Amino acid sequence: MRKRIALGVEYDGSRYHGWQTQQDADSIQERLERALTQVADHQVETVCAGRTDRGVHATQQVVHFDTTAHRSLRGWQLGTSRLLPDDIAVIWAQEVSADFHARYSARSRQYRYVILNRLTRPGLQNGRVTWWYHELDAHKMHQAAQQLLGEHDFTSFRGKDCQAHSPVRLIESIAVTREGQYIYIDVRANAFLHHMVRNIVGTLMEVGQGKQPVGWVSEVLKARDRNAAGITAPAEGLYLVHVHYPKTTGLQLTPRIPVFEQPASFHGEYRACCVPVNGRIC
Repeated sequence: MRKRIALGVEYDGSRYHGWQTQQDADSIQERLERALTQVADHQVETVCAGRTDRGVHATQQVVHFDTTAHRSLRGWQLGTSRLLPDDIAVIWAQEVSADFHARYSARSRQYRYVILNRLTRPGLQNGRVTWWYHELDAHKMHQAAQQLLGEHDFTSFRGKDCQAHSPVRLIESIAVTREGQYIYIDVRANAFLHHMVRNIVGTLMEVGQGKQPVGWVSEVLKARDRNAAGITAPAEGLYLVHVHYPKTTGLQLTPRIPVFEQPASFHGEYRACCVPVNGRIC
């Protein structure tokens, strides 16, 4: 009997060419399918909620696959993780209905972008945060970001290789906050265009440095021209942290938010952890 299984997958995307399988390039999808195929003892093909780019991370990517193999959910989780590289892991497994689709059943996706805003480059966090040595005003960045709320044509924030049929997307929430030397940009939308989050971040950084006024972001949005916006921010600061599904799917997930802390009482030390939205668990 054929079953459909959904998995939660976390990974450090630093050494992979993105999620999608590519010829002559290492990818998350290829590694995961290779491991699942061994556990299932038949060829497995996966579908993900959102195809992340080269160097982008995920604390909770969602995938589904079909199988005729009889394995416990614990077996899918632990057995697959055992066969994966150390920077990829299956964090949960759940049987879902045959009409569940990791991508098309999703109602929204949420990303967090992390900037280490200090004079010196990172050592321990290298590849996991974006370093920016110019002082950034997180409050002004947050004010500017609010102009992007709602449904708009996001052509100005669309990557040149984007293959989406329409540039219209709905941003449900976006916030910029600072905790010590770290700036967090959290954005949730029904879907994202190629490089959309990174292009938004690059544009907000122009405001944060004082190069552009807060109201400039609205002008960029209305221009519908990629050349009107800021740079494409580096990939290493970006994390896919949540995919929301309707209750009818039976898949109710909690966002797993990466937090980098540098408490005043710990000179030179930091803690990095993934936490649910309403608490901090390291």
